[in-house]
Amino acid sequence: MTSEVDLYRENRQRFAAKKRWVIKIGSALLTNDGKGLNREGMQSWVDQMAELQRLGHEVILVSSGSIAEGMTRLGWHNRPDEVHQLQAAAAVGQMGLIQAYETAFRQHQRTTAQVLLTHDDLSNRTRYLNARGTLRALMKYGVVPIVNENDTVVTDEICFGDNDTLGALVANLVEADMLVILTDQDGLFTADPRNNPDARLVLEGRASDPQFAEMAGGGGRLGRGGMVTKVRAASVASRSGADTVIVGGRLDNVLLRLREAELIGTLLIADREPEAARKQWIAGHLKVRGQLILDDGAVRALRVGHRSLLPIGVVEANGRFERGEVVACLDTSGRLVAKGLVNYSRTEAVKILRTPSSGLEAALGFVPEPEMIHRDNLVVF
Repeated sequence: MTSEVDLYRENRQRFAAKKRWVIKIGSALLTNDGKGLNREGMQSWVDQMAELQRLGHEVILVSSGSIAEGMTRLGWHNRPDEVHQLQAAAAVGQMGLIQAYETAFRQHQRTTAQVLLTHDDLSNRTRYLNARGTLRALMKYGVVPIVNENDTVVTDEICFGDNDTLGALVANLVEADMLVILTDQDGLFTADPRNNPDARLVLEGRASDPQFAEMAGGGGRLGRGGMVTKVRAASVASRSGADTVIVGGRLDNVLLRLREAELIGTLLIADREPEAARKQWIAGHLKVRGQLILDDGAVRALRVGHRSLLPIGVVEANGRFERGEVVACLDTSGRLVAKGLVNYSRTEAVKILRTPSSGLEAALGFVPEPEMIHRDNLVVF
């Protein structure tokens, strides 16, 4: 009889064989918890990434650390709250961060490229496709893209909020096979191991399993993320079929041990079919233009029947949105049901709430589309 551990090992072997890896490294690891760049650690991770490339894998690095490194260079001991101070720290720190990576990769005759993204880059369809094309071209030429949020220019309204999310969105963008999140914990535990001696490491689970969000804790002093953002990132990455491993970055040869299918960290398996690139783009929108509140029948039609959203099932329209913009669909309790490209402006949507298809022309004087959101432009959660 095959044991549970044997099944875990089989899944790890499949995971390790995948070609395109997105590897995210957090601030606490990169800056020795705020004591300057962890150059020894960076060299070790770079050595391993270079070896992964030699073995035939494609590697994209998503790196935090610019603000933390900037704080160190500026002599700041506490992360500021004022956005322009954060942007200044990012501008100072990004120089040292990229310089350190470039030096380390050069030892392996590897070329690197700096790629700075904002949420606007992934919300705009043209810029999304441009970023996708650029990253794919870099990988084609064997270049290691080093991706970070463009903290120098972002504001609170457009920032990703954490590089775990950015890593997952990049995995969607390039249709990566796997996302590796290196963190200062050994993986996801059943409770916070820092204050609960009975906490056990979760070796494997489904990326969409809601119990893991309940297990996750808060963030550290330097980062904006925490274990909860890593669990959410795994769910986002699963949209494009990418599995995720959350694992301790301080473990010796951690990346190569994953390549050898060792049972370290937490493997969260994508348990749904990869979505089309257009739907990945819709699902990746963190900032939506408005909200549609759906009745129970509409929720069932979307989740069970995989149908389009019709005006008759919409009970309320909030926000300021125009035709073609991304809106969130919520149930009457405020829970997210779906996101999609809406066929009507908010002004028009208000006029056709609870209206059957046969009554749309009378309500508006025209019928551009019978659906509020067509199922081809809808992503259900």
